Amino acid sequence: KVAELTELLRADGHDIRRLDLGGGLGIPYESNNQHPPSPKEYCALIAEKVGHLGCEIEIEPGRFIAGNSGVFVSEVIYVKQGEDREFLIVDGAMNDLIRPAMYDAHHDIVPINAPAAGTEYQAYDVVGPVCESGDTFAKGRSLAPLKAGDLIAFRSAGAYGAVMASEYNTRPLVPEVMVKGDQFAVIRPRPSLEDIINRDIIPQWW
Repeated sequence: KVAELTELLRADGHDIRRLDLGGGLGIPYESNNQHPPSPKEYCALIAEKVGHLGCEIEIEPGRFIAGNSGVFVSEVIYVKQGEDREFLIVDGAMNDLIRPAMYDAHHDIVPINAPAAGTEYQAYDVVGPVCESGDTFAKGRSLAPLKAGDLIAFRSAGAYGAVMASEYNTRPLVPEVMVKGDQFAVIRPRPSLEDIINRDIIPQWW
């Protein structure tokens, strides 16, 4: 459609030299059954569809790069047995990764310590500690058995965690840690409650 529109506009006298093709590349939120095209495949498709136009091509693959580069790590607070299901209550919440609460987005959840071969999985509702019905990461998610103190990771959180996070319910933002091989560094520390409160300024006339 973009190629057809470009040719139509050129025929009408417009000098079209640049095409912005947007993001284009998805990321595998569900690693078991999603296989987005690779950058090489995407570039081949671009060349096939618009290469004959001789335009400068702009693409925005930020989510593809940043999304898969980050994980959100959370600790299990406790496992609660409900009437018909088990709840995995973690210390992360909707303010840290809001996509599941906002529009039921899927993020793979994996234990930091891989389970032993042959481990039987069970279904959990994975929820946060904020007293909100929307503070839910997953319902009926099949996971290896977990207990208080275990660490889990939400995959593909790199493009969303930091930029969409908030301090709702006076929950300090999580620290950000950059990792390269066996090296790591805290690149954004967790603010203290005092840091949050001290941002407020009371007017002199109050």
